[in-house]
Amino acid sequence: MPKPISRRELIKKLRRLGFIGPFSGGKHQFLEKGNFKIFIPNPHGKDIGHNLLNRIIDDLGISEDKFLEL
Repeated sequence: MPKPISRRELIKKLRRLGFIGPFSGGKHQFLEKGNFKIFIPNPHGKDIGHNLLNRIIDDLGISEDKFLEL
């Protein structure tokens, strides 16, 4: 189970995977890679919890270990 990370760290990891952004998109910002968009939580000053982080990792289609290595 991944430990909570900051929004900034999440964006850095997604950029290492080739995503660009974040872009404004309605209620939440998103990053994109080709036609694939991944929505990220709004900045509230708190870390992203492991439940939401697991959902993001599942959406990316990569292993948790690979995500943590980024």
